[in-house]
Amino acid sequence: MDAAKQDPPAQSRRERLRAETSAEIKAIALRLMAEGGPSAISLRAIAREMGMTAGAIYGYYPTRDDLVTTLITDVYTSLVDAVEAARDTRSDPGGRIIAWGRALRTWALANPEGFRLIYGDPVPGYIAPEGGRAPEAEHRACAGLTGLVADAWPTAAAGQTHSDADWADFTPSLAADARTEFPDLPPAAVALALRLWGRMHGLVSLEVYGHLRTQSHDPAKLYEAELRDLVASYGLTG
Repeated sequence: MDAAKQDPPAQSRRERLRAETSAEIKAIALRLMAEGGPSAISLRAIAREMGMTAGAIYGYYPTRDDLVTTLITDVYTSLVDAVEAARDTRSDPGGRIIAWGRALRTWALANPEGFRLIYGDPVPGYIAPEGGRAPEAEHRACAGLTGLVADAWPTAAAGQTHSDADWADFTPSLAADARTEFPDLPPAAVALALRLWGRMHGLVSLEVYGHLRTQSHDPAKLYEAELRDLVASYGLTG
């Protein structure tokens, strides 16, 4: 058999154990955060729970910040995978927006600690690596939201009567990415993408943090109405 066509070698027992231990470390870190807030993430606390020495756990994550960065990257990537997959089940602009929004809420309610890690409480003392916490996932999320507006823009543009956005309104990196990936979109469309994110994120955040519990018996119905209204405001149907 051609060597280039051979299956990759099976993962060794040592590699499997290392992957399993790393996954357990991350799971415990998220649980500690859920129970005690971001400040509860501690390598020593995780080592105690796992019956490991501090020195052993440092072999997986040399510092707490390394662990936090890995957690953020994994969680953010999981979220983006979910919303992109949902979006791609639809071909109509309105339906793609609604599918993305529904997937965001579903993922957030299933992963509240992860949602809080990437969108909520900062981890005290955490210093992100150069280039950001999870640059690839963040870029995919931003490009995905801008893409939703790009699909809708031929219809949505007519209703944007209160936007005087300019490229100078955005960070240089966002403006550069938008102009490179969506060269035909004006600044008003990029502003609309940020507003789109805000409307989706707002109710989800309120629900994840428990602020809707005493206000609404059916947060899902409230959120669905918001998505429908959002799409209708662009002149679309979902």
